[in-house]
Amino acid sequence: MSPPDRKEAEVRRMLDGPHPLVPPDLALRAAVRGRRLLARRRALSRAGWLLLFLAALALTVWAATQQPWTPPPTHTTPPLEGW
Repeated sequence: MSPPDRKEAEVRRMLDGPHPLVPPDLALRAAVRGRRLLARRRALSRAGWLLLFLAALALTVWAATQQPWTPPPTHTTPPLEGW
């Protein structure tokens, strides 16, 4: 077995030392912050889906009114042949 290295000894010394006191309301603050972050993420997700739906609706309405698949009207008269 190899002798313990410097980093391991340092970690053991830090873990054996006095531990800092944890604030009594730490769990409550973490839960409140977690709920707030979850609500924000949910609101952003809903806003994104709404924006995507509105964009698809606008594209559908535009395509139905403009009909971009039809060829543009010609502004010149076709040549007369066979007269």
